Amino acid sequence: MTAADRWIGALHESSQRLGHAVADLPADRLAEASFAEGWTIGQVLSHLGSGAEISTTLVERGLKGDERGPVREELLPVWERWDAMSPVEQRAAWREADERHLALLDSVGPGQRTSLRVPYFAGLLDLASYAGYRLSEQAVHAWDVMVALDERAVLAAPDVALLWERIDLVATRFRDADALTRLAPQRVRVELTDPGQALLLDIDTELHLYPTPPTDPTSLLTGPAESTLRLVYGRNRPQDPLTATGSISLDDLRTLFPGF
Repeated sequence: MTAADRWIGALHESSQRLGHAVADLPADRLAEASFAEGWTIGQVLSHLGSGAEISTTLVERGLKGDERGPVREELLPVWERWDAMSPVEQRAAWREADERHLALLDSVGPGQRTSLRVPYFAGLLDLASYAGYRLSEQAVHAWDVMVALDERAVLAAPDVALLWERIDLVATRFRDADALTRLAPQRVRVELTDPGQALLLDIDTELHLYPTPPTDPTSLLTGPAESTLRLVYGRNRPQDPLTATGSISLDDLRTLFPGF
């Protein structure tokens, strides 16, 4: 199994879980708030669906050797069309766009899986890296929906394991610049209780998560990998089993990681 196979397989499984969760929701439930600030459940599905539609176009370009990335002028009509749909229409259209995107990824042959370059928002990406970006979107926004339906919802363990492989990229890219300036310098020891592992969250002029713990930490963050991952993705909740001690607080970390 290639790296791309792992990420694409996880995309399939996450999509199936979300599909089961929303399949029978009536229109009024689809219009209820999700965990994503300002978005209903239907709007989260619209975001995922329009993203799948745009991503399908970008993968098709990559397969043709076309390296043109997305531009706002071509994206606006897509977003406007999805925004104009009713919640029920958004659910149906998400499913259709998502299935088409996954079918296209499945159709990429073994040779192309290593050579393909997708002109994505983050640049020209190999297929595994591209699928990693898509899983971040899919898994985290699926949680936005599922936790609105059941407050006990958590990210699936296989998704957590995969998304931890790219956590430094996410933490570095989606940190709040003002909070970074205010909090730096800090060397936070991150103790993951499930699995047992210690890391370094280095808050300085740049921010990075390193796989080895600091020898001279200024603070300590403790909790399971799933809750810590959601914190970095801007999805922390007061009831999450995370504790912060030392010179940095959970409120500081929530501000540092506002999410997307």
